[in-house]
Amino acid sequence: MGLRGMGAAKWPEIGLLAAALCVAGLPGATTTAQTVRHHQIAQQDSSLPPELVQAEIAIEKKDFTSAELGLKKVVAANPANYQAWFDLGFVYNAIGNTQDSIAAYRRSVAIKPDVFESNLNLGLMLAKAGEPDAEQFLRSATTLKPTANVNDGHVRAWLSLGHLLENSKPEQAIEAYKNAATLQPKNAEPHLSAGLLLEKQSRFADAEQEYKQALEIDPSSSDALTGLANLDMRGNRYSDAAEVLRKLVAIHPNDAAAHMQLGRVLAAGGNDDAAIAELETAAKLEPKDINLQRDLADLYSRSKKYDQAEAQYRSLIAANPNDPQAHHGLGVVLLKERKFSLAQQELLAAVRLKPDFGAAYGDLAVAANENKNYALAIKAADARAKYLPEIPVSYFLRATAYDHLRDYKQAAENYHKFLEVAQGEYPDQEWQARHRLIAIEPRK
Repeated sequence: MGLRGMGAAKWPEIGLLAAALCVAGLPGATTTAQTVRHHQIAQQDSSLPPELVQAEIAIEKKDFTSAELGLKKVVAANPANYQAWFDLGFVYNAIGNTQDSIAAYRRSVAIKPDVFESNLNLGLMLAKAGEPDAEQFLRSATTLKPTANVNDGHVRAWLSLGHLLENSKPEQAIEAYKNAATLQPKNAEPHLSAGLLLEKQSRFADAEQEYKQALEIDPSSSDALTGLANLDMRGNRYSDAAEVLRKLVAIHPNDAAAHMQLGRVLAAGGNDDAAIAELETAAKLEPKDINLQRDLADLYSRSKKYDQAEAQYRSLIAANPNDPQAHHGLGVVLLKERKFSLAQQELLAAVRLKPDFGAAYGDLAVAANENKNYALAIKAADARAKYLPEIPVSYFLRATAYDHLRDYKQAAENYHKFLEVAQGEYPDQEWQARHRLIAIEPRK
């Protein structure tokens, strides 16, 4: 029931990482940001190969084919030109050629291993490809000096390293996030990343502190609010979660996920009317979200708004006729509306589509019994018992069905089983069971 996906990207943009080189005027680093200044500086340096200058102009125009051709000429003439290899790494990444991008960045780093940006970009590309040596280059980046924007560059390096280590070395990942937070105390992202990782580790108190620190930095942080709401929901603190999510909805009034999450929390806390209002708002924003429509249908049913529930379930079935959950939901609503024949049809459809659907068999037994289809009621009750534990009601339903079919031996057996487990919780049915046993059991 968690709400995620409205925060910063997991990995910083490769091109933006190269911007530090561009700002400093270092040849060979190219990105869509700051490129005019970079190319003006590059064009003023007569020592640069003209093909490199032209290639970088082509990259600025996103003419990667021309850029690749020009850069290949540069490295063919001078294989030790680390700037050209760096640019090739950028070009190959831009056109989706990950392996060639990695190879080009490796050449750049091998020629000049002390360049922060080359190590960082290579580490990011290796991480993207799932290569095991990504950590080596990201760690190197944390020790090297960026050409410009030193603080920002190191923060990116620590964040990238933290993301890489989350699964394999979570404690070191958290330490990396702490380093990033120390470098930029006003940056909420390290706290958000640490909070999410701590939450995954079930260290909820620590996660809560990280999310709260993020909110102190950025009171409108969707991720921080989402994180706190998730923690409140884990602790069944539904009123607290609702309060947090109302803030999120106020910040993002057109975000269907935020309204849906608030609706679910309100429903979990028993505030059905307010929950329905939130889910209806979410449904208007995301009319094709099947899970949202199902939540709304279930809530209508629970709130005894059977007309609306029936319409919602029928809409779900129209969109997906092979959805056993929707058929079951509609069958239950029809039972509540005492439309027993229609209910039986829907519940039969549910178990045909999902033969191990224990709950649907139980409801089918009830519908069949109401329709005086006692043989089907017994068959459905027996099928339910294959997938779910027996309950007192099942024994009583079987007993009365066998009684109607005049199979008094089976009826008596199930009446006895019912009385053994009922234990005074069903006084009316227990009274009926005892009196029927007097009537149908032979006298000793």
